[in-house]
Amino acid sequence: MKMNEQTELTPEIVAAQFAALGSEQRLAVMQVLVRAGEPGLRIGQLGERCGITGSTLTHHLKILAAAGLVHQKRQGRATICAAANYGEVRLLSDYLLRHCCADCAPDTEGGRDG
Repeated sequence: MKMNEQTELTPEIVAAQFAALGSEQRLAVMQVLVRAGEPGLRIGQLGERCGITGSTLTHHLKILAAAGLVHQKRQGRATICAAANYGEVRLLSDYLLRHCCADCAPDTEGGRDG
């Protein structure tokens, strides 16, 4: 099931996205893609930077894409590059701050309170 960008995430979507991030390797892929910026990376570059290649990287990208956290560009049957879906990542972050940290973080606009 592919998740689409929306204005509010449901608990089911949030749980699926956290499940997708629940692997050290997928989290590493996500960190590399977020740091790479909007254009993303070619698959070879992504593999080199996160230390995961081949079918393992393809498997992890498929899970992250199904959760809506990653965009992939395909050329024929091959995936040529991937990028973080910043809109969905922001929604997930906002959800976490709004629904899980409401009592402990009065400033949910991006800072910690001392």
